[in-house]
Amino acid sequence: MASRSSSAFAVWITGLPASGKSTLAAAVEEQLAARGIDVAVLESDELRKVFTPDPHYDEQERDSFYRQIAYVGALLTRHGVPVILDATANRRAYRERARQQIPRFLEVYVDSPLETCIARDPKGIYRQAQSSGAGTVPGIQATYEVPERPDLIVHGDHESSEAAAGRVIAKLIERGYLDDKPEVFL
Repeated sequence: MASRSSSAFAVWITGLPASGKSTLAAAVEEQLAARGIDVAVLESDELRKVFTPDPHYDEQERDSFYRQIAYVGALLTRHGVPVILDATANRRAYRERARQQIPRFLEVYVDSPLETCIARDPKGIYRQAQSSGAGTVPGIQATYEVPERPDLIVHGDHESSEAAAGRVIAKLIERGYLDDKPEVFL
């Protein structure tokens, strides 16, 4: 029987702000729960309140913040807790650092056109960036480095979150991170 820690995995969901990352993370969490798998969702907006309560979003702060997220994800997986990391991580190096620390790692890129993200803009960050010109919003003032070889690409502009989550689950099964058959609870 495999140890609990050897079965844990991490799914890093990346993409522009308002691309659909959080919606996908919730759908993946729900589908994993239906399989009897309790997963920790590390959502960047919530973690930022703890790690950087007065954020400046400069490169040094982002590097430190994503280093902390990668560490927490690695720590949890080492202790047998599957993790979903819901974070833009605008630099490839941030996501690659996590991949190096977490053996069972899946990078999911939510590909949504910038125009779609701007139209959604639930937090108003794009409006603020465009009106004041100040800020470091990925896709506007800050570079967002699209993954060169993501493990999976989902289309946040036209793919349903349920279908995309199903593809994430299928990729986890394909990689051997999940059993092909979900647990049955009686």
